[in-house]
Amino acid sequence: MTPLEDGQVAGLVADHGGSLARADALFPSAPRPWIDLSTGINPHSYPLFDLPQTAFTRLPEPARIAQLAAVAARTYGAPSAASAVPAPGTQMLLPLVARLVRPGRAMVLSPTYAEHARAAAIAGHNIFETERFDDLFDADLAIIVNPNNPDGRIVPRAALRDLATMLTRKGGLLVVDEAFMDVGPREESLARDVEQGGIVALKSFGKFFGLGGVRLGFAVTSEPLAGRLAGELGPWAVAGPALEYGLKALADNDWQEATRFRLAKEAEALDALLARHGITVAGGTPLFRYVEHVRAASIFRQLGRAGLLVRNFERFPGRLRLGLPAGSIEMKRLDEALTGWAERGDEAP
Repeated sequence: MTPLEDGQVAGLVADHGGSLARADALFPSAPRPWIDLSTGINPHSYPLFDLPQTAFTRLPEPARIAQLAAVAARTYGAPSAASAVPAPGTQMLLPLVARLVRPGRAMVLSPTYAEHARAAAIAGHNIFETERFDDLFDADLAIIVNPNNPDGRIVPRAALRDLATMLTRKGGLLVVDEAFMDVGPREESLARDVEQGGIVALKSFGKFFGLGGVRLGFAVTSEPLAGRLAGELGPWAVAGPALEYGLKALADNDWQEATRFRLAKEAEALDALLARHGITVAGGTPLFRYVEHVRAASIFRQLGRAGLLVRNFERFPGRLRLGLPAGSIEMKRLDEALTGWAERGDEAP
């Protein structure tokens, strides 16, 4: 179990995927446009549609916000609309959720998404990282990403329920970030269990629906904690356009099921492509693949030179995460770049 100093937490925050400005700086001669495989956002977004003028000109009506909470509760299996709190992205919720318990020991099951540590530090907690699930029983605030980012690790629902029970007895809280549960084993989601107390399940809209720029997310929790979070966010937390997209996409079960099937097939195709180049997938979800390879740094450099950005990890140089290519053209460019990598060997950039 590793305590993190303030400087370490700050350093984690800058280490994200999705920055084309960073890619430009690292690989100024790479062909454009970039193929960005550094995020876990669905490359096949929910279909765009025309919005009513009122989505831009009027403040969202409370009744529409309540309707969005109800649709989200049905989609995610939450007990009721009152247990689903809409927010402008789950990122906005992280420090608010961390403040639901008094400052103490925040323990993050790692390695994982770095923003949780930063948010807990903002809330005044002492931050610890651990790779052992059992260590989390000693926490005041326990944080788990499930399925995990970047390796896709799954912690079973039964184990999470036991942890939540123990934490509740001492006034603690379990936060489970289920950003990728839309494409994970949904039977392991804790959303249905939040009324037992001591649980917040975070739900991202942008990743599965491929609409990261909409900035929409949800906290699913017990009604008392949901009321506290809603009070912190205040009225009109969700913008009109995000509200409209959330209402339509979350209710579109046919699109969701078809997309899960499509993503699973495309993840299989990506695995096969990587295997042809001697790269074995070690984990992930249907939205991203996780690789551990002794030559991970050279793969990252070769792909970058070819205009393909994947996710590398400064703290773990032998690991990579690859999002799904958007179609056959992007798959072909990835295949060609990896062929170049195999021919190039370990040549420096």
